[in-house]
Amino acid sequence: MKLIVAGTGYVGLVQAAVCSEYGHEVYAYDVDKDKIEAFSTGQADEIEKFVMEPGLSNIIRETHGKSLFFTDGLNSIIEGTDAIFLCLPTPSNLDGSTNLTYFDAAAEEIAEMLAKRKDKRRVLIVSKSTVPIETVRRLEGIMKKNNVQNFGVASNPEFLAEGTAVDQARRPDRVVVGCDHEDDFKILRRVYSQFVNHVRIKYIETTPETAETIKYVANTMLLTYISFWNGVGAKIGEKIPNVDIDDLRMGVTADDRISTWGSFVSNGAGGSCFGKDIASLIYQLRRMNVSTKMLEASYEVNEHQKVYLVDRAINEADFKFNNKTVGVLGLAFKKHTNDMRDASSIKVVEALLGKGVSQINAYDPLANETASQVFNPSKNMLFEKIKYFDSARAAIEGTQALFISSDCEEFRGFSRTIEDTVKPPYLIMDGRRMIPDYVELVAKNYTYLAVGSVVKMPQ
Repeated sequence: MKLIVAGTGYVGLVQAAVCSEYGHEVYAYDVDKDKIEAFSTGQADEIEKFVMEPGLSNIIRETHGKSLFFTDGLNSIIEGTDAIFLCLPTPSNLDGSTNLTYFDAAAEEIAEMLAKRKDKRRVLIVSKSTVPIETVRRLEGIMKKNNVQNFGVASNPEFLAEGTAVDQARRPDRVVVGCDHEDDFKILRRVYSQFVNHVRIKYIETTPETAETIKYVANTMLLTYISFWNGVGAKIGEKIPNVDIDDLRMGVTADDRISTWGSFVSNGAGGSCFGKDIASLIYQLRRMNVSTKMLEASYEVNEHQKVYLVDRAINEADFKFNNKTVGVLGLAFKKHTNDMRDASSIKVVEALLGKGVSQINAYDPLANETASQVFNPSKNMLFEKIKYFDSARAAIEGTQALFISSDCEEFRGFSRTIEDTVKPPYLIMDGRRMIPDYVELVAKNYTYLAVGSVVKMPQ
Protein backbone atom coordinates (compact mmCIF):
# COMPACT_ATOMS: atom_id res chain seq x y z
CA MET A 1 0.00 0.00 0.00
CA LYS A 2 1.01 3.63 -0.39
CA LEU A 3 1.05 5.37 2.98
CA ILE A 4 1.87 8.88 4.14
CA VAL A 5 2.95 9.52 7.72
CA ALA A 6 2.56 13.20 8.58
CA GLY A 7 4.87 14.15 11.42
CA THR A 8 8.24 12.53 12.06
CA GLY A 9 8.53 12.79 15.79
CA TYR A 10 8.92 9.83 18.08
CA VAL A 11 5.59 8.21 17.07
CA GLY A 12 5.60 9.11 13.40
CA LEU A 13 9.14 8.00 12.66
CA VAL A 14 8.61 4.61 14.30
CA GLN A 15 5.29 4.18 12.45
CA ALA A 16 6.87 5.06 9.11
CA ALA A 17 9.93 2.87 9.60
CA VAL A 18 8.11 -0.25 10.77
CA CYS A 19 5.41 0.04 8.09
CA SER A 20 8.15 0.32 5.47
CA GLU A 21 9.82 -2.72 6.97
CA TYR A 22 6.62 -4.69 6.35
CA GLY A 23 6.70 -3.80 2.65
CA HIS A 24 4.45 -0.76 2.35
CA GLU A 25 5.56 2.23 0.29
CA VAL A 26 5.84 4.86 3.01
CA TYR A 27 6.40 8.59 2.69
CA ALA A 28 7.36 10.30 5.94
CA TYR A 29 6.38 13.96 5.72
CA ASP A 30 7.45 16.86 7.93
CA VAL A 31 7.65 20.64 7.54
CA ASP A 32 10.98 20.63 9.41
CA LYS A 33 13.52 20.43 6.59
CA ASP A 34 16.41 19.84 8.99
CA LYS A 35 14.76 16.67 10.27
CA ILE A 36 13.99 15.45 6.76
CA GLU A 37 17.59 16.00 5.68
CA ALA A 38 18.93 14.23 8.76
CA PHE A 39 16.65 11.21 8.36
CA SER A 40 17.43 10.99 4.66
CA THR A 41 21.10 10.39 5.41
CA GLY A 42 20.24 7.06 7.02
CA GLN A 43 23.05 7.71 9.50
CA ALA A 44 22.41 6.93 13.16
CA ASP A 45 24.19 10.00 14.51
CA GLU A 46 22.07 12.29 12.31
CA ILE A 47 18.78 10.50 13.00
CA GLU A 48 19.37 10.43 16.75
CA LYS A 49 19.77 14.20 16.89
CA PHE A 50 15.97 14.23 16.63
CA VAL A 51 14.68 10.79 17.64
CA MET A 52 16.72 8.34 19.72
CA GLU A 53 15.17 4.89 19.84
CA PRO A 54 17.01 1.53 19.90
CA GLY A 55 16.90 -0.20 16.51
CA LEU A 56 15.18 2.63 14.67
CA SER A 57 18.15 3.93 12.71
CA ASN A 58 18.90 0.38 11.52
CA ILE A 59 15.46 0.07 9.91
CA ILE A 60 15.76 3.50 8.29
CA ARG A 61 19.18 2.67 6.89
CA GLU A 62 17.89 -0.61 5.41
CA THR A 63 14.62 0.68 3.92
CA HIS A 64 15.40 4.27 2.94
CA GLY A 65 15.15 4.75 -0.81
CA LYS A 66 13.50 1.34 -1.22
CA SER A 67 10.22 1.42 0.68
CA LEU A 68 10.78 4.44 2.93
CA PHE A 69 11.07 8.00 1.65
CA PHE A 70 11.33 11.37 3.39
CA THR A 71 9.80 14.59 2.11
CA ASP A 72 8.95 18.12 3.19
CA GLY A 73 6.26 18.51 0.49
CA LEU A 74 2.97 16.75 -0.19
CA ASN A 75 2.24 17.83 -3.77
CA SER A 76 4.28 15.15 -5.48
CA ILE A 77 3.16 12.22 -3.30
CA ILE A 78 -0.55 12.74 -2.63
CA GLU A 79 -1.75 10.86 -5.74
CA GLY A 80 -2.52 7.18 -5.25
CA THR A 81 -2.31 7.30 -1.47
CA ASP A 82 -4.31 4.67 0.44
CA ALA A 83 -3.95 6.03 3.98
CA ILE A 84 -2.50 9.08 5.71
CA PHE A 85 -1.44 8.79 9.35
CA LEU A 86 -1.44 11.95 11.44
CA CYS A 87 1.33 11.78 14.06
CA LEU A 88 1.42 15.37 15.22
CA PRO A 89 2.42 16.99 18.53
CA THR A 90 -0.56 17.60 20.82
CA PRO A 91 0.88 19.52 23.80
CA SER A 92 -1.06 20.65 26.83
CA ASN A 93 -2.46 24.12 27.29
CA LEU A 94 -2.14 25.73 30.71
CA ASP A 95 -5.65 24.62 31.69
CA GLY A 96 -4.89 20.98 30.85
CA SER A 97 -6.75 21.00 27.55
CA THR A 98 -5.06 19.69 24.42
CA ASN A 99 -3.52 22.12 21.96
CA LEU A 100 -4.62 21.01 18.48
CA THR A 101 -2.80 23.73 16.54
CA TYR A 102 -0.36 21.34 14.82
CA PHE A 103 -3.03 18.71 14.28
CA ASP A 104 -5.46 21.16 12.66
CA ALA A 105 -2.78 22.75 10.49
CA ALA A 106 -1.68 19.39 9.11
CA ALA A 107 -5.27 18.27 8.56
CA GLU A 108 -6.07 21.47 6.66
CA GLU A 109 -2.98 21.13 4.46
CA ILE A 110 -3.73 17.49 3.69
CA ALA A 111 -7.40 18.26 2.97
CA GLU A 112 -6.45 20.96 0.47
CA MET A 113 -4.15 18.52 -1.34
CA LEU A 114 -6.68 15.68 -1.32
CA ALA A 115 -9.37 17.95 -2.75
CA LYS A 116 -7.15 18.57 -5.83
CA ARG A 117 -6.10 14.97 -6.47
CA LYS A 118 -6.94 13.25 -9.72
CA ASP A 119 -7.00 9.74 -8.26
CA LYS A 120 -10.42 9.35 -6.64
CA ARG A 121 -9.77 6.05 -4.85
CA ARG A 122 -10.93 5.94 -1.25
CA VAL A 123 -8.36 7.46 1.08
CA LEU A 124 -8.34 7.01 4.83
CA ILE A 125 -7.12 9.77 7.14
CA VAL A 126 -5.98 8.14 10.39
CA SER A 127 -5.28 9.90 13.68
CA LYS A 128 -2.46 8.30 15.66
CA SER A 129 -1.97 11.39 17.79
CA THR A 130 -3.47 11.34 21.28
CA VAL A 131 -6.34 13.78 20.86
CA PRO A 132 -9.51 14.58 22.84
CA ILE A 133 -12.40 12.18 22.42
CA GLU A 134 -14.48 13.04 19.31
CA THR A 135 -11.58 14.81 17.58
CA VAL A 136 -12.18 12.38 14.72
CA ARG A 137 -15.35 14.36 14.01
CA ARG A 138 -13.27 17.52 13.88
CA LEU A 139 -11.03 15.78 11.35
CA GLU A 140 -14.06 14.69 9.34
CA GLY A 141 -15.36 18.27 9.34
CA ILE A 142 -12.06 19.61 7.99
CA MET A 143 -12.19 17.13 5.11
CA LYS A 144 -15.79 18.01 4.26
CA LYS A 145 -15.14 21.75 4.47
CA ASN A 146 -12.41 21.34 1.84
CA ASN A 147 -14.67 19.19 -0.39
CA VAL A 148 -12.52 16.08 -0.17
CA GLN A 149 -14.24 13.22 -2.00
CA ASN A 150 -14.35 9.51 -1.18
CA PHE A 151 -12.57 9.62 2.17
CA GLY A 152 -12.85 8.01 5.56
CA VAL A 153 -11.54 8.97 9.00
CA ALA A 154 -10.21 6.67 11.68
CA SER A 155 -8.56 6.57 15.07
CA ASN A 156 -5.58 4.26 15.51
CA PRO A 157 -3.90 5.22 18.80
CA GLU A 158 -0.32 4.26 19.58
CA PHE A 159 0.74 2.47 22.75
CA LEU A 160 4.51 2.66 22.40
CA ALA A 161 6.88 2.96 25.33
CA GLU A 162 10.11 4.82 24.67
CA GLY A 163 13.16 2.60 24.75
CA THR A 164 11.22 -0.40 23.43
CA ALA A 165 9.10 1.29 20.75
CA VAL A 166 10.51 -0.56 17.74
CA ASP A 167 9.98 -3.98 19.31
CA GLN A 168 6.49 -2.99 20.41
CA ALA A 169 5.60 -1.70 16.94
CA ARG A 170 6.78 -4.97 15.44
CA ARG A 171 5.09 -7.13 18.08
CA PRO A 172 2.33 -5.07 19.73
CA ASP A 173 0.12 -6.45 22.47
CA ARG A 174 -2.86 -4.84 20.69
CA VAL A 175 -3.80 -2.89 17.60
CA VAL A 176 -6.83 -0.67 18.07
CA VAL A 177 -8.60 0.72 15.00
CA GLY A 178 -11.74 2.82 15.12
CA CYS A 179 -13.68 3.41 11.90
CA ASP A 180 -17.19 4.27 10.71
CA HIS A 181 -17.34 2.13 7.59
CA GLU A 182 -16.38 -1.38 6.52
CA ASP A 183 -14.36 0.00 3.58
CA ASP A 184 -12.14 1.81 6.07
CA PHE A 185 -11.68 -1.25 8.26
CA LYS A 186 -10.57 -3.09 5.12
CA ILE A 187 -7.89 -0.49 4.42
CA LEU A 188 -6.44 -0.80 7.93
CA ARG A 189 -6.62 -4.61 7.79
CA ARG A 190 -4.33 -4.39 4.77
CA VAL A 191 -2.01 -1.94 6.53
CA TYR A 192 -1.77 -4.24 9.56
CA SER A 193 -2.27 -7.56 7.76
CA GLN A 194 0.46 -9.26 9.81
CA PHE A 195 -1.51 -8.58 13.02
CA VAL A 196 -5.05 -9.48 11.93
CA ASN A 197 -6.14 -12.88 13.31
CA HIS A 198 -2.84 -13.18 15.17
CA VAL A 199 -2.81 -15.83 17.91
CA ARG A 200 -1.27 -13.46 20.46
CA ILE A 201 -1.96 -9.89 19.32
CA LYS A 202 -5.40 -8.46 20.02
CA TYR A 203 -6.68 -6.77 16.87
CA ILE A 204 -9.59 -4.63 18.04
CA GLU A 205 -12.06 -2.98 15.67
CA THR A 206 -14.40 -0.45 17.22
CA THR A 207 -15.84 3.05 16.79
CA PRO A 208 -13.45 5.99 16.38
CA GLU A 209 -14.59 7.53 19.65
CA THR A 210 -14.00 4.28 21.54
CA ALA A 211 -10.51 4.00 20.08
CA GLU A 212 -9.70 7.55 21.21
CA THR A 213 -11.03 6.75 24.69
CA ILE A 214 -9.04 3.51 25.00
CA LYS A 215 -5.78 5.48 24.80
CA TYR A 216 -6.79 7.92 27.53
CA VAL A 217 -8.16 5.32 29.90
CA ALA A 218 -5.13 3.05 29.41
CA ASN A 219 -2.61 5.80 30.17
CA THR A 220 -4.50 7.25 33.12
CA MET A 221 -4.94 3.77 34.59
CA LEU A 222 -1.20 3.12 34.32
CA LEU A 223 -0.35 6.40 36.00
CA THR A 224 -2.96 5.75 38.70
CA TYR A 225 -1.34 2.40 39.45
CA ILE A 226 2.10 4.00 39.70
CA SER A 227 0.65 6.71 41.94
CA PHE A 228 -1.03 4.12 44.15
CA TRP A 229 2.29 2.47 44.91
CA ASN A 230 4.04 5.79 45.40
CA GLY A 231 1.21 7.32 47.39
CA VAL A 232 0.35 4.30 49.56
CA GLY A 233 3.01 1.57 49.52
CA ALA A 234 6.00 3.93 49.54
CA LYS A 235 4.52 6.14 52.24
CA ILE A 236 3.92 3.18 54.56
CA GLY A 237 7.54 2.10 54.08
CA GLU A 238 8.73 5.63 54.83
CA LYS A 239 6.74 5.93 58.05
CA ILE A 240 7.05 2.47 59.61
CA PRO A 241 10.69 1.42 60.10
CA ASN A 242 10.09 -2.33 60.09
CA VAL A 243 8.14 -2.40 56.80
CA ASP A 244 10.32 -3.52 53.89
CA ILE A 245 8.92 -1.98 50.71
CA ASP A 246 10.55 -4.56 48.43
CA ASP A 247 9.06 -7.47 50.37
CA LEU A 248 5.74 -5.63 50.46
CA ARG A 249 5.79 -5.27 46.69
CA MET A 250 6.68 -8.93 46.11
CA GLY A 251 4.03 -10.14 48.52
CA VAL A 252 1.26 -8.04 47.03
CA THR A 253 2.14 -8.73 43.37
CA ALA A 254 2.37 -12.48 44.00
CA ASP A 255 -1.36 -12.35 43.28
CA ASP A 256 -1.70 -12.97 39.52
CA ARG A 257 -4.41 -10.32 39.36
CA ILE A 258 -1.99 -7.59 40.49
CA SER A 259 0.67 -6.33 38.08
CA THR A 260 4.34 -6.07 38.96
CA TRP A 261 4.64 -3.30 36.38
CA GLY A 262 4.35 0.05 38.12
CA SER A 263 4.89 -1.42 41.58
CA PHE A 264 8.52 -0.29 41.75
CA VAL A 265 8.27 2.92 43.74
CA SER A 266 10.08 5.97 42.39
CA ASN A 267 10.39 9.72 42.32
CA GLY A 268 7.53 9.94 39.83
CA ALA A 269 6.73 9.04 36.23
CA GLY A 270 7.50 11.39 33.36
CA GLY A 271 7.57 11.29 29.59
CA SER A 272 5.41 12.70 26.84
CA CYS A 273 2.15 10.92 27.68
CA PHE A 274 1.18 10.25 31.28
CA GLY A 275 0.96 13.77 32.69
CA LYS A 276 -0.40 15.30 29.50
CA ASP A 277 -3.04 12.62 28.97
CA ILE A 278 -4.38 12.58 32.52
CA ALA A 279 -4.57 16.40 32.50
CA SER A 280 -6.47 16.30 29.22
CA LEU A 281 -8.91 13.64 30.45
CA ILE A 282 -9.54 15.64 33.63
CA TYR A 283 -10.33 18.67 31.47
CA GLN A 284 -12.65 16.68 29.21
CA LEU A 285 -14.54 15.03 32.08
CA ARG A 286 -15.02 18.32 33.91
CA ARG A 287 -16.68 19.72 30.81
CA MET A 288 -19.09 16.78 31.02
CA ASN A 289 -19.74 17.48 34.72
CA VAL A 290 -18.08 14.19 35.72
CA SER A 291 -16.15 13.98 38.99
CA THR A 292 -12.38 13.84 38.47
CA LYS A 293 -11.26 13.43 42.09
CA MET A 294 -9.52 10.09 41.49
CA LEU A 295 -7.59 11.37 38.47
CA GLU A 296 -6.67 14.60 40.21
CA ALA A 297 -5.28 12.62 43.15
CA SER A 298 -3.22 10.41 40.84
CA TYR A 299 -1.79 13.45 39.09
CA GLU A 300 -1.01 15.27 42.34
CA VAL A 301 0.71 12.23 43.88
CA ASN A 302 2.91 11.87 40.81
CA GLU A 303 3.91 15.53 40.82
CA HIS A 304 4.61 15.42 44.57
CA GLN A 305 6.92 12.41 44.14
CA LYS A 306 9.23 14.34 41.83
CA VAL A 307 10.51 16.72 44.50
CA TYR A 308 9.60 15.42 47.94
CA LEU A 309 12.94 13.66 48.56
CA VAL A 310 14.55 17.10 48.71
CA ASP A 311 12.12 18.09 51.48
CA ARG A 312 12.68 14.77 53.26
CA ALA A 313 16.42 15.43 53.19
CA ILE A 314 15.88 18.72 55.01
CA ASN A 315 13.28 17.46 57.49
CA GLU A 316 14.49 13.91 58.17
CA ALA A 317 18.23 14.04 57.53
CA ASP A 318 18.74 17.63 58.69
CA PHE A 319 20.61 18.37 55.46
CA LYS A 320 21.21 22.00 54.46
CA PHE A 321 21.47 22.49 50.68
CA ASN A 322 22.57 26.11 50.79
CA ASN A 323 25.98 26.54 49.08
CA LYS A 324 26.36 22.76 48.58
CA THR A 325 27.38 21.00 45.36
CA VAL A 326 24.91 18.24 44.48
CA GLY A 327 25.26 15.51 41.86
CA VAL A 328 22.19 14.58 39.81
CA LEU A 329 22.41 11.27 37.97
CA GLY A 330 19.76 10.52 35.36
CA LEU A 331 18.24 13.43 33.45
CA ALA A 332 15.95 11.76 30.89
CA PHE A 333 12.58 10.60 32.19
CA LYS A 334 13.69 6.96 31.91
CA LYS A 335 16.64 4.86 30.77
CA HIS A 336 17.47 4.16 27.11
CA THR A 337 16.21 7.54 25.88
CA ASN A 338 17.31 11.16 25.71
CA ASP A 339 13.74 12.44 26.11
CA MET A 340 13.43 15.12 28.78
CA ARG A 341 9.70 15.72 28.42
CA ASP A 342 8.14 15.96 31.89
CA ALA A 343 11.22 14.27 33.37
CA SER A 344 11.35 14.12 37.16
CA SER A 345 14.86 15.57 36.99
CA ILE A 346 13.45 18.92 35.86
CA LYS A 347 11.57 19.33 39.14
CA VAL A 348 14.57 17.98 41.08
CA VAL A 349 16.94 20.54 39.55
CA GLU A 350 14.47 23.39 40.07
CA ALA A 351 13.98 22.35 43.71
CA LEU A 352 17.72 22.15 44.38
CA LEU A 353 18.32 25.55 42.81
CA GLY A 354 15.49 26.92 44.91
CA LYS A 355 17.25 25.63 48.04
CA GLY A 356 20.38 27.63 47.20
CA VAL A 357 22.86 25.01 46.01
CA SER A 358 26.07 26.46 44.64
CA GLN A 359 26.40 23.95 41.80
CA ILE A 360 24.68 20.92 40.26
CA ASN A 361 26.88 18.28 38.65
CA ALA A 362 24.67 16.50 36.09
CA TYR A 363 25.12 13.31 34.12
CA ASP A 364 23.01 11.12 31.87
CA PRO A 365 24.39 8.54 29.43
CA LEU A 366 22.17 9.86 26.61
CA ALA A 367 20.45 13.09 27.64
CA ASN A 368 23.20 15.58 28.55
CA GLU A 369 22.74 17.57 25.33
CA THR A 370 18.94 17.53 25.54
CA ALA A 371 19.13 18.61 29.18
CA SER A 372 21.40 21.53 28.33
CA GLN A 373 18.65 22.80 26.01
CA VAL A 374 15.96 22.35 28.67
CA PHE A 375 18.13 24.05 31.31
CA ASN A 376 19.15 26.91 29.02
CA PRO A 377 20.62 29.82 31.05
CA SER A 378 18.87 32.24 28.69
CA LYS A 379 15.59 31.01 30.19
CA ASN A 380 16.81 31.16 33.79
CA MET A 381 20.16 32.50 34.97
CA LEU A 382 20.22 29.93 37.78
CA PHE A 383 20.75 27.22 35.16
CA GLU A 384 24.33 28.52 34.85
CA LYS A 385 24.97 26.57 38.06
CA ILE A 386 24.51 23.27 36.17
CA LYS A 387 27.66 21.57 34.90
CA TYR A 388 27.56 18.46 32.70
CA PHE A 389 29.92 15.50 32.98
CA ASP A 390 30.81 12.54 30.79
CA SER A 391 30.56 9.91 33.52
CA ALA A 392 28.71 9.28 36.75
CA ARG A 393 31.98 9.09 38.69
CA ALA A 394 33.12 12.48 37.40
CA ALA A 395 29.73 13.99 38.22
CA ILE A 396 29.86 13.09 41.90
CA GLU A 397 33.44 14.20 42.52
CA GLY A 398 33.49 17.17 44.85
CA THR A 399 29.81 16.89 45.76
CA GLN A 400 28.26 16.76 49.21
CA ALA A 401 25.06 15.04 48.12
CA LEU A 402 23.73 12.89 45.31
CA PHE A 403 20.26 12.54 43.75
CA ILE A 404 19.59 9.48 41.55
CA SER A 405 16.64 10.37 39.32
CA SER A 406 16.44 7.65 36.67
CA ASP A 407 16.83 3.89 36.41
CA CYS A 408 19.89 3.62 34.14
CA GLU A 409 21.61 0.28 34.69
CA GLU A 410 24.96 1.91 35.45
CA PHE A 411 23.51 3.52 38.57
CA ARG A 412 22.49 0.19 40.06
CA GLY A 413 24.91 -0.96 42.71
CA PHE A 414 26.65 2.39 42.57
CA SER A 415 27.86 2.07 46.16
CA ARG A 416 31.47 1.14 45.33
CA THR A 417 31.87 4.21 43.10
CA ILE A 418 30.40 6.43 45.81
CA GLU A 419 32.75 4.95 48.40
CA ASP A 420 35.79 5.41 46.17
CA THR A 421 34.92 8.95 45.06
CA VAL A 422 33.31 10.89 47.94
CA LYS A 423 33.74 10.63 51.67
CA PRO A 424 31.18 11.02 54.47
CA PRO A 425 29.39 12.94 55.75
CA TYR A 426 27.53 12.49 52.48
CA LEU A 427 23.81 12.33 51.56
CA ILE A 428 22.44 9.91 48.96
CA MET A 429 18.89 10.59 47.73
CA ASP A 430 17.81 7.54 45.77
CA GLY A 431 14.70 8.22 43.72
CA ARG A 432 14.79 4.81 42.04
CA ARG A 433 16.05 2.51 44.80
CA MET A 434 19.15 1.73 42.75
CA ILE A 435 21.48 0.92 45.67
CA PRO A 436 20.32 -2.32 47.29
CA ASP A 437 23.47 -2.64 49.43
CA TYR A 438 22.97 0.73 51.12
CA VAL A 439 23.44 -0.89 54.56
CA GLU A 440 27.19 -1.09 53.95
CA LEU A 441 27.31 2.61 53.06
CA VAL A 442 25.36 3.60 56.17
CA ALA A 443 27.74 1.51 58.28
CA LYS A 444 30.55 3.67 56.85
CA ASN A 445 28.78 6.91 57.87
CA TYR A 446 26.96 7.77 54.66
CA THR A 447 23.32 8.90 54.93
CA TYR A 448 20.88 7.08 52.66
CA LEU A 449 17.41 8.39 51.83
CA ALA A 450 15.29 6.39 49.39
CA VAL A 451 11.73 6.38 48.15
CA GLY A 452 9.81 3.82 50.20
CA SER A 453 12.18 3.64 53.20
CA VAL A 454 12.85 5.56 56.39
CA VAL A 455 16.04 7.60 56.31
CA LYS A 456 19.15 5.55 57.14
CA MET A 457 21.68 7.60 59.09
CA PRO A 458 25.00 6.77 60.74
CA GLN A 459 24.64 5.75 64.38
